[in-house]
Amino acid sequence: MALNKSELVAEIAAKTGQSAATVGGVIDAMFGVVSAEVAKGGKVTIPGYISFERTARAARQGRNPQTGATIQIAASNSVKIAAGSKLKAAVK
Repeated sequence: MALNKSELVAEIAAKTGQSAATVGGVIDAMFGVVSAEVAKGGKVTIPGYISFERTARAARQGRNPQTGATIQIAASNSVKIAAGSKLKAAVK
């Protein structure tokens, strides 16, 4: 079973007694702050649960799967997301 954003908001609102609009705004603000910090190259950590950080990928050669031709793949940035100890323990 997957939990989408509206279901997550409803669950949190029910558990906290806050309105769904308030909870939705807080979640949007949290991910806005995380996105901005990671875009700047910073790391965001919620101890025990999750961490987000930007990683760099070096330029490399690849192959076009249709033609087999060698192509140059440009360097880029990516995001690394790691589960913390409490989250890992919850799924055991």
